[in-house]
Amino acid sequence: MDRRQLCAGLFAAPFVAAAPSILHAQTFPARPIRLVVPYAAGGGTDALARMVAQAMAEKAGWSVVVENITGAGGNLATQNVASAPADGYTMLQANQGPMAVNPHIFKNIKVDPLTAFDPITLIAAAPLVVVVPPKSEFTDIKQLIAYAKANPGKLTYGSAGNGSASHLATVLLNVVAKIETVHVPYKGAGPALNDLLGAQTQFMVTTIPSVLGMIEGKLLRPLAVTSKDRVTVLPDVPSVAESGWPDYESTAWYGFVVPAGTPKDVIETLRKTTVDAINTPLVKQRLEAEGARPVGNSPAEFAAFMKKDSARWAEIAKTGVINLNN
Repeated sequence: MDRRQLCAGLFAAPFVAAAPSILHAQTFPARPIRLVVPYAAGGGTDALARMVAQAMAEKAGWSVVVENITGAGGNLATQNVASAPADGYTMLQANQGPMAVNPHIFKNIKVDPLTAFDPITLIAAAPLVVVVPPKSEFTDIKQLIAYAKANPGKLTYGSAGNGSASHLATVLLNVVAKIETVHVPYKGAGPALNDLLGAQTQFMVTTIPSVLGMIEGKLLRPLAVTSKDRVTVLPDVPSVAESGWPDYESTAWYGFVVPAGTPKDVIETLRKTTVDAINTPLVKQRLEAEGARPVGNSPAEFAAFMKKDSARWAEIAKTGVINLNN
């Protein structure tokens, strides 16, 4: 090799090495993105995921395919996504149960959600609402709690699954109000609501988006919301706090994460497109109308948020008030 060939090779080498990364950043996404939801279709988590996926398609022209993987309180979904290639083409709709609570209440957890995933952004946080069938004897939260106190173990409630926001919000209600109710876990809010409508269970604490239409259609009666204050979309419904239990507050949160090791430029592309989607007028309006608060923070901020929430539930779990049967 003469000097001219050697110099040409040395100058070309860095550009050849950099080409795959540059090409990846320029072309991502080159195929549909898979968004895994850890609960069944029809619930609030699923509805939010599909709404954001649609906005990403409309805003950026992406194809985001929602896939529901249910079971084990969301653990099957986390395991599935954690084992996927770290290339940005598989995202998990992360929420409180699988990410912050399950490691403290399930035995033999196969992945640590705080290390198995790289955060993208926190999408929204939202209060929940206590609902009963329209023929229920309870017309406000005070009546329900008074009955539960007088009849320990007589009231049953459905949830979207062990460790779900609906389960945890009810566990906290039991603790704060000093009542005992029986938990019936389902594979998502949709199936749980079907049994509530059929009076197979007596009440449910669930996300507002999953029941707003049923409340408006008089299919369910709202008793209280779980935020400290009332929400705009249900202005006539008091909060549990203002009804006599000021220490009670519970919210559901939702975000996107990807398998650990995903390239940072891909994460930033996903974050930017997600934030753009949740800040479109239609999505923002729908989130706020359903009681949710759009967030869109940085990966580092989302990581710190999840770490803090996990520590909170670890302390609560140590008291023994959370188990797979309450």
